[in-house]
Amino acid sequence: MTSIARSAFSSSQWTLAGRACWKLTSRGSSVAGAVRQAPGVREPTLKRPFAHTAGKTLFRWFEEFCGLDEATMRARIYFAAVIRCFPGKAPGGSDRLPAMDEIRNCAGWMSAEFEIVRPRLVIPVGRLAIMQFIECEKLDAVIGRSFLVSRGDLDFDLIPLPHPSGVSPWHKISPGRELLIRAMKKIARHPTIRNLTRSPQRSRH
Repeated sequence: MTSIARSAFSSSQWTLAGRACWKLTSRGSSVAGAVRQAPGVREPTLKRPFAHTAGKTLFRWFEEFCGLDEATMRARIYFAAVIRCFPGKAPGGSDRLPAMDEIRNCAGWMSAEFEIVRPRLVIPVGRLAIMQFIECEKLDAVIGRSFLVSRGDLDFDLIPLPHPSGVSPWHKISPGRELLIRAMKKIARHPTIRNLTRSPQRSRH
C-alpha cells in the first residue's frame, strides 16, 4: 500500500467509511462505492457523508428500490468525494461548485481509495462526480444507463445518479423522474448490491 493510500485511511473525514470498507475488502467481498461532489457543511461535525437533507433522499431511494436501509448502506458501501473539503457557499446560497484546480489537488485521494477498495460498482452522484468518469453534457444522456469504465488496472460498472439535493427539481419531474427509477432498478439488479441484500451485515467493531 502506498503512503498516500495509508493517508487516505487516516484522514478524519474517512475513518469510519474506511474502517468498514477495509473489513470488506480484506475478506474478498464485492464492494460498491458512491462518489459525490464534496462533503456537505455539516459533515465535519457529524462525521458521516450525506448527513443532511440530500442524504435522507438518497437513502430513501436505496431503501425503496434496493431494500438497503441507511445503517446498512453506511456500513457496506464506501462513500468518497471528488474533493475532500466543503467548498463553501455560492452567492445564491447553494454549495459552490469546486474549481478545476481544487479537483486536481484532491484527485490523488480518490485514486488511492480506488487502489484500496477496488470496487465492482461505482455510483457517481451528481453531474460533477459523473464527469470524473464519463462525459456528461446532460443528465438525460447518462442517467438510467450502465457503463463499463476502466481506471488504471481496474474495470468496474458505473451507474450514475442525479444529485438528490432539493435545490434541483431534475429528479422530481419528467424525464428525470423516470430515468432515476430506471437507474435505481439497474443498481438494485447489480450483483454487488444483490450480494449486500442477501448477506448478513458484518459487525463494524
